[in-house]
Amino acid sequence: MTGKTLGREELRAWLDKELDAARFRDYCPNGLQVEGREQVRRVVCGVTASQALIEAAIERGADALLVHHGWFWKSEDGRITGFRRQRMARLLAHDISLFAYHLPLDAHPLLGNNAQLAASMGWTIEGRFAEQDIGFFGVPPAPTPVADIVRQVEQTLGRQPMLIGDAQRLVGRIAWCSGGAQDYFEAALATGADVFVSGEISEQTVHLARETGMAFIAAGHHATERYGVKALGEHLAAQTGLVCEFVDIDNPV
Repeated sequence: MTGKTLGREELRAWLDKELDAARFRDYCPNGLQVEGREQVRRVVCGVTASQALIEAAIERGADALLVHHGWFWKSEDGRITGFRRQRMARLLAHDISLFAYHLPLDAHPLLGNNAQLAASMGWTIEGRFAEQDIGFFGVPPAPTPVADIVRQVEQTLGRQPMLIGDAQRLVGRIAWCSGGAQDYFEAALATGADVFVSGEISEQTVHLARETGMAFIAAGHHATERYGVKALGEHLAAQTGLVCEFVDIDNPV
């Protein structure tokens, strides 16, 4: 097997520092969530620590799993039973560590989901908004109708987005926040954006878009959050010599 080796605690410290994890108030613990073997050579990266991703890590002989959506969310039942026991049992049986970074991976100015979404779409970042500066706003390469933004999102993410609002509205400023950030609609509106792009949409978001005139594009939770952990894995490999592979488990949401 090629690649260098890094101690598990060295990897934890590197990731915590790179993502400034201590700065964030989050809904889950960021960092090392499940302790595996002491030495790490091969890392599998993915969006969510699902059973399918765990099996992919086992098949590839991974020493660690690095994800955006980990475990132990504040709103969840903390008991390790049922599917939670099955996931945990497979990780422990194969001595695989689980590292998870939620808001730190949304917010990172270069490697984060929002920074990487902007890079993939060609948007120029001008500033930040919302809780803990999670949201981003900026401009497209040139003023363009909302309908063109929708087409570009579909082509780039490989998923048909939902548009609420005027497709012909000219976009001079865009606000975006990956994942389930529809509750940041009013904060996005305050940036002066013509359109807000996020992953998910709620019932009330439809009315807000119609009544305020700011268009809303729901581009998919998973689709908007693939890029951060992939970029983080590539950066980790370049900086440490570890073998890092991104595995995309298909998710239509």
